Amino acid sequence: MMRASLLLSLAGALVAGTAQAEIALYPTGPSEDSAFLRFVNATPGALQLVAAGSSASLELKTTNSVSDYLSVPAGKAIKGTLKQAAGNAPLDLSVAPGEFATVVALPGRQVVVREQPDDFNGLKASLAFINVDPACSGASLRPAGRNADLFKDAPEGSVQRRSINPVKLSVQLVCANANVGAPVDLGELKAGERYSVMLLPGEKGPQLLATTDTLAH
Repeated sequence: MMRASLLLSLAGALVAGTAQAEIALYPTGPSEDSAFLRFVNATPGALQLVAAGSSASLELKTTNSVSDYLSVPAGKAIKGTLKQAAGNAPLDLSVAPGEFATVVALPGRQVVVREQPDDFNGLKASLAFINVDPACSGASLRPAGRNADLFKDAPEGSVQRRSINPVKLSVQLVCANANVGAPVDLGELKAGERYSVMLLPGEKGPQLLATTDTLAH
């Protein structure tokens, strides 16, 4: 994950004039005036985020890099520029109270996926499936070697989340009722932790990216 000091300084610059406070992500969840934002580089090269009116920046140097969640003031304008090989694109959004937003940078465009988490069970792991690939029809995720779906028919631009037992888990992407690519090993999931599996478009077709949901402190 990215260096916490860099992320926190960037968060302050993205929302000019607003002080940033460290907010516990787990296990209590966000307060009413808290919101969270992270970035995913799904481009073939490096991605740089530059805050508007500031020199503060964040660089995700490799494809399939994921930043920590930044705590940002809810409902405030967040502005900057996303720079990639395909060109520059403005970043201009706000995040609602209690919301977790993920900005996925794709070649020449960006997709924002928003999640309002429900009740969290500290005795289980929490797993999300995020789909930003329109090429995968009937996008589903299942445990490797099994036919039971963890997530089924996830629409593009959606996020689904569920609680699961804290076990060792590998997952298989399914498009149009057929396995796509090799299983992805998530390792030993831990009780009280949150995880995301993202379906991203790749040069060789749909691909999965797994990450632990982490807040920059």
